[in-house]
Amino acid sequence: MISDKMKDYVSKSSIIRAMFEEGKRLAAIYGAENVFDYSLGNPNVEPPEDIKKAITEILSEESPNLVHGYMSNSGYEDVRDIIAKHINKKYDLKLTEDNLIMTCGAAGGLNIVLKTLLNPGDEVITFSPFFGEYENYVKNFDGQLVIVPSNTETFEPDLNALEDAINSKTKAVIINSPNNPTGIVYSEKLIKELGEVLERKQQQLNSSIYLISDEPYREIAYDGVKVPYILNYYRNSIVGYSYSKSLSLPGERIGYVVCNTEMDDFKDVMAALNVANRILGFVNAPSMFQRVIAKCIDSKVDVNIYKKNRDLLYNHLVKIGFSCVKPEGAFYLFPKSLIPDDKEFAKEAKKFNLLIVPGSSFKCPGHFRLSYCISYEQIERSLDSFDKLAKKYI
Repeated sequence: MISDKMKDYVSKSSIIRAMFEEGKRLAAIYGAENVFDYSLGNPNVEPPEDIKKAITEILSEESPNLVHGYMSNSGYEDVRDIIAKHINKKYDLKLTEDNLIMTCGAAGGLNIVLKTLLNPGDEVITFSPFFGEYENYVKNFDGQLVIVPSNTETFEPDLNALEDAINSKTKAVIINSPNNPTGIVYSEKLIKELGEVLERKQQQLNSSIYLISDEPYREIAYDGVKVPYILNYYRNSIVGYSYSKSLSLPGERIGYVVCNTEMDDFKDVMAALNVANRILGFVNAPSMFQRVIAKCIDSKVDVNIYKKNRDLLYNHLVKIGFSCVKPEGAFYLFPKSLIPDDKEFAKEAKKFNLLIVPGSSFKCPGHFRLSYCISYEQIERSLDSFDKLAKKYI
C-alpha cells in the first residue's frame, strides 16, 4: 500500500504531462503535422553547436575519473568558480564558488532549498498563476504553500496582499521571472518594492524571510527587456537556475543554486544545501555536464526563434478576439478563455486537435496556457484551428 502523501500526489498528477501523452495518442491517429500540441514547455530550439563540441572534447581529452567520478556534493570547485565569475561579470557581484551548489536542474535546486529552510508547518508564499509543482515541492517537506493573487490584467504580484499574508510562520517567498505560465518579466521597480516589503516584515516579526527566485527562463527575454538579478536587491535572496531552457538541455538536469553572501546564517545555509543535495538522493549534479557548462559558459540559444513564434501566435490570437498579456520572456502565452470554464474550453479545443492547458492548473481559472516552443510551421498550420475554435464563441 502506497503512502497517503503519495496517494494525494498521484491523484493530482500533472495535467500538463497528461496532455503531452494525449498529444502522442492523437498524432498516431491524425498524423503529427495535424495535431497542435501546446502543452509541454519542451524547447524545440537546438542546443548551441558548442555543446556537442564540448562533449566530444571532454570524452576524448579528460581522464575517465574526472569525467565520471564523484566530487564534492556541491559540484566541481573549478566549475562553480567559472559560473561565479560569469555571474559577477554580468551583474556586478562578488561571488565565489562558495556561493554555489551545482544541482539536478532548477527542480532539484528548489527541493534542496526547501529541505534546508522548512520545518513542518512553515509557510511558503507564491503568486498565482504559478508553476504547479511548487505545491508538491513545499509539501515534500511538510510545509504549506500560501497563494497570493496577482493583478489579473497585468499578472504583476499584489504586494499589499503579500504584506497581509506574511506572518510568523512565513519562511520564504518564491517568484518566477520570466514567468511560467504568463511570460511576464518582473521590473526592477517591482523587485525593489518586493524587497522593501520583505525587509519591513522581517523587522516587524524579527525573523528571516528568504526570497527564492526560480529562473530557468532568465535568458529567454525579448525586445531588450532586462531581468533584474535579485541578489542585487534583497539580502536574504536565493536563485535557482537551470540550463534546461537557456541551452535547450532539459533532459540533462543541470543547474545550480546561488545564495547571497549577506544572507542570514549564510554558512549554515550553504552547509545544509550541500547535505540536502546528498540525502535527497541527487548526491551531486551530473558530472559530465558540469564540465560541459564550464566550457560553454558564454553559449546561447537563438532566442529570436521563440520571439518569431510569439509574434505570430500572439498577433493572430488577438486579431481573432482573444485577450492576452503580451509575453516579455519565456515561451508561453496565457490568454483568457472564451468561456468561464477553462477546463471545458480545453476539451473543446481538443476537438480541433489543439492541446492547451487550463489556467486552473496554475491556480488561475478562466485562462489557458500555450507553450509556443514548437516549430513556426506547426504554429502556422494551427491558426485555422484557433479560428474555428474562436468562431464557436465570438
